Amino acid sequence: MFKDFDFQDEINKLVNRINIDGKQFIKNYFDLLNNANLTEDEELILIDFAIQTIYADEQVEYSEIKFFKNIRHRLKISDENILSVYPHIEQFLEEDIMTESFLDKITSQYLETAEIPKFSEITLKVDE
Repeated sequence: MFKDFDFQDEINKLVNRINIDGKQFIKNYFDLLNNANLTEDEELILIDFAIQTIYADEQVEYSEIKFFKNIRHRLKISDENILSVYPHIEQFLEEDIMTESFLDKITSQYLETAEIPKFSEITLKVDE
């Protein structure tokens, strides 16, 4: 199905877009997530990716948890279902986003203070 799809090119287009306008890219991502109609399995995949990203450098920053909470708030899956798969992230699910206006405020604060790193293009190794 994806034999003619150039993953490296597509990933690098996203990397370049993040490098050019990272905060707007994240805001657009949040907006897309608000309107997405994902299955619970797809939401768990998204949560897994976010968790792996948070732990990638073996340091958990509060800004990463805030980012996770922004993602989580936009998903329909219950905390119980998340914890059944990822019991070690209970602290990520602690309630501190109470209302939509508070979420908007926290998202704005995150985007104002976040330093979006510049990413290098990605080279994929293809098994021959």
